[in-house]
Formats: sequence, C-alpha cells, structure tokens
Amino acid sequence: MQVRFKILRQGPTTHPQVETYTLDVDPSSTILDCLNRIKWELDGTLAFRKNCRNTICGSCAMRINGRSALACKENVKNELFRLHPIVGNKPPDNSSQSDLEKSPEITVAPMGNMPVIKDLVVDMHSFWENLEAVDPYVSTAGREVPEREFLQTPEERSRLNQSGNCILCGACYSECNAREVDSSFVGPHALAKAYRMVADSRDQQTKARLEKYNQGTQGVWGCTRCSYCNAVCPMGVAPLDQISKIKEKILDRKNAQDSRSIRHRKVLIELVKKGGWIDERRFGLQVVGNSFRDLKGLLSLSPLGIRMIARGKFPLRFEPSEGTATVRSLIESVQSLDPAQQVEDTTSDTPEPVGG
Repeated sequence: MQVRFKILRQGPTTHPQVETYTLDVDPSSTILDCLNRIKWELDGTLAFRKNCRNTICGSCAMRINGRSALACKENVKNELFRLHPIVGNKPPDNSSQSDLEKSPEITVAPMGNMPVIKDLVVDMHSFWENLEAVDPYVSTAGREVPEREFLQTPEERSRLNQSGNCILCGACYSECNAREVDSSFVGPHALAKAYRMVADSRDQQTKARLEKYNQGTQGVWGCTRCSYCNAVCPMGVAPLDQISKIKEKILDRKNAQDSRSIRHRKVLIELVKKGGWIDERRFGLQVVGNSFRDLKGLLSLSPLGIRMIARGKFPLRFEPSEGTATVRSLIESVQSLDPAQQVEDTTSDTPEPVGG
C-alpha cells in the first residue's frame, strides 16, 4: 500500500517545515522501518534516533500522528486503523474519499518539552537532569556490601515491577502538561523512578526522599493529573499511578498545617464526606486561608470574593447532595481496605461527588 509520510523537519536555528515522502509499504512495517527506508532510499539527510528496534532501549521515541510513541513499536496498519475515523470523515479539498483512503498520511514530529537538535532528534539534557534530581538509586547504606545479601520477599520485589519497567524513552515527559508550563517540575518519568526507591525495602532514606518529593511544584504536587503520561507510556509504567502512591505516603506522614498542597487534599476529602460535594465557601477559606490562620492567603481571596458577591454568584448557603450518605460510605469502604491509612490519603481513586 502507498502511504504519505509528513515529517516535521528543522534544525536548531531554522524554522520547522513539513516534508512529504511517499512510500509503498507493507501494512505490518513499523514506523521505524519506514523512516529507515526514507533515509536510505529518498533522503539521507533525515535525522532520527534508533538502536535496538525491539522496544527495549527507548531511543526511537517521537510524536506519531500527534502523540508520543516508539517508532519501533507502532506499525503502519495499526496507526492507520487508529486514525481511520479521522481520515474518513474529512477528506481534503479536491480529494475524493476513495483517493484519501488509498493514500493515507502518517505525520511524524519530534518529541515535545525538549529543544530540537535536528529533525526528530531532541536535546534530552533536562530529561536526564531531572531524573538525577530525584536520586534514583538505592541509598548509600543499602549499597554497602553486607555480611549477607539484602534479601527481599516475593511481595517486596513485586512492588518494584511496574515502575521498574520504565525504559526512559521520554514519551511521558514529551506529553507532560505540567512540565510545559512549569520548568521546575521534574516530570513523570523522574517521579515514577522515585516511587521505585520509596517502595524498595533495601532503601534507608524513605523519610528524606518523601520530604524532597513534597517540595513545592518541583515534586508530586506539580502534577496536574492529566493522565497523558499513562496514555502514552509504551511499557505500562503508568507514571501518574506512581505519583499518586508517593502522595499517599506523604499524606500519611503530614497534617493539614504543613502545606497548602496537603491541606487541599485533606480538606477536599473531608468536605465531600460531609456534603457529598465540595462546599466552595469553606474550601477557599480552609485551603488558601488555612482556616483564618493565613492572612496573606485570605487577602488573596478578597478580590475574587468581592467580584462574586457583586455579581450574585457567592452561595449564601450550602445544599448537601442527596447522595451524601452514599459518597461517605464509598469513601469509608475504600478506607477499610487498609485500616493503617487515613481517609484523606485517598488519591485519584476518590469517588466523584454525587448530585453535581
């Protein structure tokens, strides 16, 4: 079958431009196979990274049809099948439906959140520096040679399996909304590796690690929970899930006075338990104003409060949801699964408010 490959090309000092290459390809060919043919047969100047060709090294990560993926993993047939509804609904001007289906397009672009060196090759310095920032190694004491091995039970070892599957391809980092707007955020890849250290029974720095990952928006509280990292991860690491697990560990050790981020989570859970949904009047006062303890926070709310009152949008009373009892019982049921945790430790699994 004939496929048009639209590749976004640029250099460090040139503007990006799209170049189109047409190939006769087997539907089972991977995107990397096609890029190789373009380089070998059509344009030797095309630049991209590759190595193992077996979804192990992570070198060939790039944006394929708008989302980050491994070129050695995605093949032409599956890529076109995934986009068939898009291709079939809007044929371009002067093109019939049958012509479009006979010669479909696949777009390829460099990863996001990293500067482009050339074509599909990006500068990954920030990616590696942020990984280093979370100290992704077993603590020094744990690396010392003991009189006997550091034995782990199968259960202890199994806690490391999912996060240990990360091949550091950069797909999650490329799609991270939080990283795009906040350059201090270390990224989902780093925090997924960070959880591996927190969960490792051989590591002896858990408390210090959690303090570090709890700092501002650099650590776990910088995550916007958009789930893009989970969606694009080629190895099923689910970075957002690992970030949520770190949050649980932090919340288990902290109270509401420690920071606004922690207060946000704890107050939200308590208000939902009480009313079935969030009483916005109390939420702002308790989280931003710290229940009248933070005068600066209260003052920051004043302009918004005045505008709401002037426009008649400030609720004078709060009507609990009819499903409050159901919401409360669901939260308590989740809590009963692990009596050692407090209700406010619940993260993304918290049930949605009823009645709103």
